[in-house]
Amino acid sequence: MGAGRDSEPAMNNGTKVERKSEHELVITRTFNAPARIVFAAWTTPELLKRWWVPKSSGMVLLSCEADVRAGGRYRFEFGHGESKRMAFFGKYVEVIPNARLVWTNEESDEGAISTLTFEEKAGKTILVLHERYPSKEALDRTMAGMEDGMPESFAQLDELLVILDASPGRS
Repeated sequence: MGAGRDSEPAMNNGTKVERKSEHELVITRTFNAPARIVFAAWTTPELLKRWWVPKSSGMVLLSCEADVRAGGRYRFEFGHGESKRMAFFGKYVEVIPNARLVWTNEESDEGAISTLTFEEKAGKTILVLHERYPSKEALDRTMAGMEDGMPESFAQLDELLVILDASPGRS
């Protein structure tokens, strides 16, 4: 999305990335799995490691800690082995199992407040990620990565959900 097209959504692999205002970004995608399975993929460290970092980046999720409860902390560290490492961390503000997650992003002064909702319809889950940034500039710096990275990560999540939904004991 270039200048002058801020309200136009970007679509890739069924993922809609849309700038709603100077401070707000909304990402929407429907997954072919029940909300409880999609929620588990977002809140279980072993599952997050399998889809969260876009494979094309050449990075992997090196460590993943998530105390998924209101007031609980999370830390996702990713990179290329020992050389280049980065981390996302913060705390969960609200946790409603299979329905809603709200968390802070505290890795910089430009971190967003993220709200993720899971709405199940006919066995599919409509996932909406809403992020509110403290400034237009913070959102500007994030947009390219979101437009490229989130569709790829969500495609990886799609692949994992097929496996999880077919697993014994998941029906």
